[in-house]
Amino acid sequence: AECSCRVGGGLVQAGGSLRLSCAASRRIYSSSVLGWFRQAPGKERLFVAAIRWGTTRTYYEDSVRDRFTISRNSAENTVYLQMNNLKPDDAAVYYCAMGSQYGTTQDAYNYWGQGTLVTVSS
Repeated sequence: AECSCRVGGGLVQAGGSLRLSCAASRRIYSSSVLGWFRQAPGKERLFVAAIRWGTTRTYYEDSVRDRFTISRNSAENTVYLQMNNLKPDDAAVYYCAMGSQYGTTQDAYNYWGQGTLVTVSS
């Protein structure tokens, strides 16, 4: 994988928190955009959040805006997704992605991690 999704996925009760991290194996440029998508069973892969590597400007899907925080550590080439107040609807496989431009669709990103499963119990 071009990006390696590390620790963070797992099972959590509704209202709980998880942090996902994704270490990129490719060089990240200041113009790069790192993002998170998620895919629930039987559904399409949808945008969650993104961050511009150089400016750290962030973008969020509306349903997660006040609960999730995307951040990055440039020294470790890693992007994080802190997820708080998780809801059953947040359950999905989460993928990190990297591209050269911001977008909320998959085709804006060139490289993908292998995904990590997040399960939220009600």
